Amino acid sequence: MALGKFFAKAGLVSTVPHFGGKTPMQDSGTAHAHFGWFKRRRQMNPDDITVVDAEMLKRAVGAAALGNAMEWFDFGVYGYIAVTLGRVFFPSDDPSAQLLATFAAFTVAFLVRPIGGMVFGPLGDRYGRQKVLAFTMVMMAAGTFAIGLIPSYQSIGLWAPALLLVARMVQGFSTGGEYGGAATFIAEYSTDRRRGLMGSWLEFGTLAGYVVGAGTVTALQLLLTDSQLLNWGWRIPFLVAGPLGLLGLYMRMKLEETPAFQAYAEEAEKRENEKPGWSELFRVHWRQLLKCIGLVLVFNVTYYMVLTYMPSYLSVTLGYPESKGLLLIIIVMLIMMPLNIVGGIFSDKLGRRPMIIGACLAILLLSVPSLLLVQSNNDSLIFLGLMLLGLSLVCFTSSMPATLPALFYTPVRYTALSMAFNISVSLFGGTTPLLTAWLVRSTGDMMVPAYYLMGAAVVGILTMLTVRETARMPLRGSPPAVANEAEVTALLKGDKPITVDTALPPIP
Repeated sequence: MALGKFFAKAGLVSTVPHFGGKTPMQDSGTAHAHFGWFKRRRQMNPDDITVVDAEMLKRAVGAAALGNAMEWFDFGVYGYIAVTLGRVFFPSDDPSAQLLATFAAFTVAFLVRPIGGMVFGPLGDRYGRQKVLAFTMVMMAAGTFAIGLIPSYQSIGLWAPALLLVARMVQGFSTGGEYGGAATFIAEYSTDRRRGLMGSWLEFGTLAGYVVGAGTVTALQLLLTDSQLLNWGWRIPFLVAGPLGLLGLYMRMKLEETPAFQAYAEEAEKRENEKPGWSELFRVHWRQLLKCIGLVLVFNVTYYMVLTYMPSYLSVTLGYPESKGLLLIIIVMLIMMPLNIVGGIFSDKLGRRPMIIGACLAILLLSVPSLLLVQSNNDSLIFLGLMLLGLSLVCFTSSMPATLPALFYTPVRYTALSMAFNISVSLFGGTTPLLTAWLVRSTGDMMVPAYYLMGAAVVGILTMLTVRETARMPLRGSPPAVANEAEVTALLKGDKPITVDTALPPIP
């Protein structure tokens, strides 16, 4: 792969041999000999268990979350300033048509995300998670910075929206390797007992990026006149991406590789074969890929409906002041941020299944009442409606970063998660603002967003019922991860299986 050669020549990677033919999950004759984490406790010794360095864990989670915040600041700004961008790049006498055109450009980035996942996922499984995440940081910052430099439609005509689409495609391509890599990175760095809590910081970073992005746009709308915002003010949040990207790159390059990947790489060096290919990935792991797609569907439909589409729904469809709508969304996200960490703690204690199924049930019950409140034209009731949806969403944001990586084995985790995540986001999540806006405009039914959310919730419930509980258990294909030597001793005294499932995946 050309990009892989680039990484190697640039000195960003160290080549690690990988498995081929029968993977460690398939070859039951060698799995127990070479991969101690498929053993029961009574068969293990202390060397089979990873003791996670607490300071390194904090640095890893902090850098991944901060980098994710920077990525989603870049990505989120576009959604929050969509109305203004429509006037700059898609001039029209119909505000709804402008909004549709702007969200169409928003959607383009999601269509290329699976391609980014296909490129960055295998690179992350071959060369390491940390190095690929540093590269995606650079690409996202470059794409966002470029948007701030594009001349308006009045200056260069059709070249303006064309260049906007190119920049959005660069953003989408880089994001294709971001979430899967960041979720994998934190999950593999965390201890088994606190993976939900550590993973919740990833979405804390995402919400922080959205808050800063939305806050920046709101401040510009309040401080600048309409003509100033239209002429040059809209460029400011995009140009900020340059220095933010450099800071994110510095933080990610300072991190070490995850313990799980290091353990895998050490075992891989003992073997001479290549890693599993695409055909094997789909043949062996197709059930897990489908489960991931179903979970990401409900997660991201809810996410983009509440945090990206609702501001435009309020301003364009309901005629609510744009700056007030954004301010309400910002307040909702600020409340969600600490609740997200609390949700991560609960996902470790209660389990991933109760959190996610509970969130889906809440969406089924609350979507219609919440949207009726949003349509009330009363500030307090609008906020209450948005907050009810936000509370349902926070159960997803706090649990999914630990749930999704646990679906896959270490040698294919980055690839499988990136592929399934981005396919689902492209087909369902990223299209949510565009499709919902079109349905509302075509049918005239203001309740379409509620029905859309309820359909996604049904898919989420049916999918989660097929997923095994993974809270407080080691990741598949990774050794048990504990916080200290005392936990090693306690773990070795047990006599129950320590893995999610001790049975190996079927041999195709």
